[in-house]
Amino acid sequence: MLKEAEFFERIEDKRVRCTLCQRECLISTGKRGFCGVRVNIDGVLKTLIYGEVAYIAVSPIEKKPFFHFYPGSTWLSLGTLGCNFKCPGCQNWDIAHKVPETMEESDIIPECNYFTPEDVINAAKKYNCLGISWTYNEPTIWFEFAYETSRRAKKEGLLSNYVSNGFISPLALDTIAPYLDAIRIDVKGFSKSTYKKIAHIDDFKGILSIAERVKRKHGMHLEIITNLIPQINDNENELKGIAKWIKQKLGSETPWHITRFYPACKLSHIPPTPISLLERTRELAIKTGLEYVYLGNVPRHPFENTYCPHCGKILIERHSISILKNYLKRKICPFCGGKIEIIL
Repeated sequence: MLKEAEFFERIEDKRVRCTLCQRECLISTGKRGFCGVRVNIDGVLKTLIYGEVAYIAVSPIEKKPFFHFYPGSTWLSLGTLGCNFKCPGCQNWDIAHKVPETMEESDIIPECNYFTPEDVINAAKKYNCLGISWTYNEPTIWFEFAYETSRRAKKEGLLSNYVSNGFISPLALDTIAPYLDAIRIDVKGFSKSTYKKIAHIDDFKGILSIAERVKRKHGMHLEIITNLIPQINDNENELKGIAKWIKQKLGSETPWHITRFYPACKLSHIPPTPISLLERTRELAIKTGLEYVYLGNVPRHPFENTYCPHCGKILIERHSISILKNYLKRKICPFCGGKIEIIL
């Protein structure tokens, strides 16, 4: 559905500058931005995907992954088409790399089903979800729909979370932040060269500043994830850099998920991440001073579990996205009494 975009500036000759994400695409009339879902129509930027749902499911919060935000809760999870990155190893490339082919107001996107904000809220209530998770592709490019739905959802007592690459503009983040309760941000590396290979951007510091803004300005729950890809972002100095940045700027209690890459899309020739590499990365993160470091995409690995950083006892035992045992009733370790930074 065509709808006027929330964030753009009009330039001469009917050009516009999109200010939704940090790319700030300059778009001539009749053309689209990098994401492929925002089009300049006669000097007005419009979104092609308002309410267009490409994938929807009820799933546990652990699938995002969030491990410290209402463990075991279920969420209505939905995504649309397109992305402001085009990562070569994207696990959801079938929707994230796809965009609507036409842009007429009457067009129906064949790959999507149209939802109103009320449809989404009613579905979340029907399936007894704690809230709505904007996931599968980058929710920033879906801003208008996510904003309107999350705003109404909060009035209905539902929570909302973003599963994001962190490339949103500060203004857009500040606008939607009052209606979000948590963000999981993907930090893909810690150098310009790595981000150039993965995300086709010249710098990544804006992503780090967004994560810091989420934590310091908005006090929102935040978790970080890095999909560790052999030959792409497995440089030890970069990984140490991520760990040090998390500790210094976000706090040692901030969870870091280090996940196993599986061949996908244009990186189908790269083998899965060796588990030994994941384990070494976790070890260096713990030595750096991070308290909660998880390994993902390795079912039944002991480092899927949550351990007390004070006494080392298991607090939450997991198998992939399922919780097997949860010993936490309060934000206090039942074995040693230490404070645990988990929202229950």
